Formats: sequence, C-alpha cells, structure tokens
Amino acid sequence: MTVTDHPEAPAHPPRQSPLGRARALIRNGWRGLTSMRTALVLLFLLALAAIPGALLPQRSLNEQKVAEYIADRPVLGAWMDRFELFDVFSSFWFTAVYVLLFISLVGCILPRTVDHYRALRTPPVRVPRNLARLPHHHRVVVDGSAAEIAEQVRTRLRGWRTEVRPGERDGEVTLSAEKGYTRELGNLVFHLALVGLLVAIAVGRLFSYEGNVIVIANGGPGFCTTSPAVFDSFRAGNVNDGTGMTPLCVQVKNFRADYLDNGQAEMFTSDIAYQSGADLDSNTWRDTTIKVNHPLRVGGDRVYLQGHGYAPTFTVTFPNGETRTETVQWQPNDMQTFLSSGVLRIDPPGGMYATETERRQNQIAIEGLFAPTASFHGSLLTSVYPEMTDPAVAVDIYRGDTGLDTGRAQSIFALDQEMVRQGRLAKEARVNLRPGESTTLPNGTEVRFDGAEEFVNLQVSHDPAQQWVLVSALVMMGGLLVSLLISRRRVWLRVTPEGTVDQRRAVVEMGGLARTDQAGWGGEFERLRHRLLDASGTDTGEQ
Repeated sequence: MTVTDHPEAPAHPPRQSPLGRARALIRNGWRGLTSMRTALVLLFLLALAAIPGALLPQRSLNEQKVAEYIADRPVLGAWMDRFELFDVFSSFWFTAVYVLLFISLVGCILPRTVDHYRALRTPPVRVPRNLARLPHHHRVVVDGSAAEIAEQVRTRLRGWRTEVRPGERDGEVTLSAEKGYTRELGNLVFHLALVGLLVAIAVGRLFSYEGNVIVIANGGPGFCTTSPAVFDSFRAGNVNDGTGMTPLCVQVKNFRADYLDNGQAEMFTSDIAYQSGADLDSNTWRDTTIKVNHPLRVGGDRVYLQGHGYAPTFTVTFPNGETRTETVQWQPNDMQTFLSSGVLRIDPPGGMYATETERRQNQIAIEGLFAPTASFHGSLLTSVYPEMTDPAVAVDIYRGDTGLDTGRAQSIFALDQEMVRQGRLAKEARVNLRPGESTTLPNGTEVRFDGAEEFVNLQVSHDPAQQWVLVSALVMMGGLLVSLLISRRRVWLRVTPEGTVDQRRAVVEMGGLARTDQAGWGGEFERLRHRLLDASGTDTGEQ
C-alpha cells in the first residue's frame, strides 16, 4: 500500500481588524444611503410621514383643538402626544427622515454631476464594427466622395454632437453623432432643485414667525407688531425669539362676508388701513383690501384674512349712574350658523366703592350665547343663518369676584367655575335680549345689549425663504419636463468609397440606437435617414 501525504489544509484568510470592519461598514452604509433607490424610499417616507400632520390637529396651528382631541381620548391621545403626532413637522422622526433625504440626494447628485461633466467633454463613441447588428440599420449608395458625404451629413445634424474620424480602410470616413445630453441635465436640475426646496423649507422653519390676532372691525383698536404679546397666539422659528419683527400697524375698517343661500360662506373681504416703514414716523395710513388667499404683502410679511366672528357689545350702568361699555369677541360654536358663546367681564369705575374688597364683590360678568339670526324655541336661543340680520343673546349675568385680580390664567370665552363654586360669583339674572333691550339687577345695576360688531382673525406670517420655495418648485417642474421630453439617441455612419476614385460614389451604412427608450425611434430613424441622405442614392435594402 502506498501512502500519500494529504496536502495541507488552506490557511484561513486573515481576520479583518476592527478598524477595517468599521470602515467597511461606513463605506457600505454610505453607498446604500446615497443610492437613488434609497432616496426614492426616503421621499416616499417623507410624504407618508406628512399624512398625520394633515389629518390630526397640530399645536402650531390650533393648540385648543389638540387639547380637546387629547381630552376626548385620554389614553390614545397621551400616547400620540408622546410620539409627537400633534407636532409632526417639528418631531424628531420627521426631522430624521428630512435630514436623511437631504444627505441621500446630495450623495446621489454630486457623483452624477461629475459623470455628466465628463460625458460632455468626451466625444461621441466610435462607430461599431458591425452596424448591421443595431436595431435600426440602413445601407445606401450615394454619389460623391466619402469626405463630402460625411461633411454634408454632419452639417444636417443640427443639435447633435458629432465627431468625424477616418475609417479602417483607405478613403473610408466614419461619423458618430449623439443627442439628448440635456435629458441628464434636466434630471440633475430636478434633483438639485429638490435639494434647494428642502433647504428653503428648512431655512423658513428656522427664521420664520407667525402670529394670529383677533381684531374688531368697524374702527376697532387694531394692533401693531411691537412684540409677540400683541398676538393671541404666536409661533416663532427655531432660531427666532420673536424680536426684530417687521414694524407694522393694522386697523380693520370693515368686514364683508358673501354667503350662498344655504349659508355657506363664499368669500370674505375686509378693507384695512396699515402703516409700515417710514409711514410709522410720518403717521401715514395706507388703504388696501384683503381677501381669503389675497393677503397684504409688506416688508417681507404677509397679512392673511383667515376667518371672522361676532363681538357683542354690552353697556353696564352702575347704581351711581356711571357706565361701562365693552365689546368682546365670542367664539363661534357652529360654523354653519355662527351661534357663538363667550363671556364679558366688567370692573366697576374707580372710586365707586370704598375698599378693594367691596369693589371686587361688585364686578359684573356676562356669559351666554349670541345668535346673528335668532330663532327662539320657547326660551331657548339658536341661530338659523350666519349673517347678522336679527341678532339676539341669551345670557347669564353674574355679580361678584370675576377673578380679574387673582393672577390666574382664564379663558376669554368662559368663566372660572371655581369662583362660582366658592360662592364668590353669584348668578343674578338669566335673560334673552335683543339690541336695545336691558335688564336690571337687584342692586340697581342695569345691563343693556347694544348689538354686535364683526371681528376678523388676521395672521401675520414671515418666511424669508418663501420665494425660494416657489423658484425651486418651478425649476423642479422645468427639469422634470426636460428629462421626460428629451430622448437620448445615437447615430453612426460609415462611408466607404465604391470603385475607383473617378467614379465618386460611396456606400453609406447608417445605424441608430436609442439610449433611453425605443418608443417612436423607428419612425424617427426613418425620417432622419431621409433627411440626411440624398434621394439620388440607390437603396440597397435595410437590414
């Protein structure tokens, strides 16, 4: 028996060092992140992540609705709040997708831009050895020398990049032509504009501010953007603290609402007067009209007309004959009929009572409902139409401590019920009143309903990147159209002399290839062939 030695087992490959594995992981992760497939997935995720922001109430727009939503769903709402579903566009997960998409797009675009630049500097590829293998091929005999024919074809290929080269045989001339480079340029422009759009939106979120304020129409006090405190709600960008706002003052002259027969609002219009810039120093007021989606644009700010409502007016005559008149906005509860609820607090005139305690015990609070077009079912008040044609109120009148001096935050639309439960605020009357009607309390105080004024909800918005968002969106559309409408095509010609030089005849082989798509390329190739080659040529057949 012959014993042969077994070959030694192959040695194990050396293990990669931890640093090498870390580098490989980073390299592979970067390649995956910057692939176009990943960018498309992230773009889809961004659109998907924006859906909760459209379906759920957002704190930045209406904090009261968010509070009501959570109160109605205490368990589910609390968990949704933990996952920032009521602050979608400033949440950590939306920001993460946003940043990853930005990085992915930049990583995709930069290498493609370099490749496109190199392609623009590279002449068209040489003529293939066998043109008959191309999807579209034609062979024809044409009168003229090879050089003349090639030059004639080159001059007719306007808009094509061409390159004429000598062939492999004596006297043979080849021509390479290509068009459609703008297609890739349009694709790059689209993605660059998308990056610009993301940057503009991010800059707008950082440096913007937005404030909402209710202003009484028909000569109400108006407002000036002196500080965030003048707004009923204010939201500043992440690096904006609300200071340095554009100086602006607005007064609302009137408000008009156009309604359909069913009570649906058709258009809101308001005539306003405003001051900005040098007008503030000279106290010059300028008049303009704003409508829904037609804001006032001044100093980089936009003043939008967002909504309206009613502000009832009450006059309280105290036992000593002094009067106080207040007009306060009430909250619409029914957006179809504008049945509104609210509260009005009136402090007695100074010096009327000897002590502060006695003064606080005689404050007046009026809480109830307002109907612009009243309809009574017994003593119950409702509204049947949103326009103010027959106003009325159903109110409870309280006397006592309204809580104005407690320092506690209170709603402008409801009384502090804790004051009622403690007996510090007592109900003294419940009445239905039309304009001009009044009621007298047991201590001799008279409360009169004088009617109502309309108020408007104005929004002051500042976004320094808004115009760049528009420019980026338009450039995106332009780049997308270019990339869709322009096709990549390649055409090659090989012109070979036939017979002797004196005969001045040549065989022309023409081949074409669609680089992007073949839709319509067959007919286009035929039209191009007829345009490039003279009719005097003798057709030898298409292969």
